[in-house]
Amino acid sequence: FPVAAVVTQPDRPKDRGRQLVPSPVKQFALEHSLPVLQPTKLREAEPDIRLFAPDVIVVAAFGQIVPSAMLTIPPHGCVNLHGSLLPKYRGRCPVNWAIIHGETETGATLHYMTEKPDNGDIVAQQAVPILPNDTALEVFQKVTVAAEMALNAVLPALLSGKAQAVKQDLSQGAYFGGRKA
Repeated sequence: FPVAAVVTQPDRPKDRGRQLVPSPVKQFALEHSLPVLQPTKLREAEPDIRLFAPDVIVVAAFGQIVPSAMLTIPPHGCVNLHGSLLPKYRGRCPVNWAIIHGETETGATLHYMTEKPDNGDIVAQQAVPILPNDTALEVFQKVTVAAEMALNAVLPALLSGKAQAVKQDLSQGAYFGGRKA
């Protein structure tokens, strides 16, 4: 599928030094000759994103709330890849929280974005097991593969406007904050 542009975080200092290091997303985009936008605040990129006229916007681990005006840009919606089987573990660090709560399964969810994070209708999910000795990194790596599978499975339907969406039962989960330790 053609990618119009990639939006990623600004380059960050390496090891508290002065040398700026691009994100892996930026590196990949540049290797594939894709336009890259790196706004400090996402709303700064809205005019440029409108010019690219995307059919759909896919967000993954961006770390900023997408402004409501931007949610209306693509005709087939904005979707987010979330690292849990929503509606469980909405919010931050879903893999960590699933492990802490003793879950034996988690996964990835692709859902339409709304003004409230992680509460839009679900268009795809892919489960993965959490084994007794799995580390958070190992589960995160499984969830990353699951996210890729979920997106690949539903992207044709998203782009044609025929994706089937299921409303979340928000009473079956909760929001969780970032981890401190």
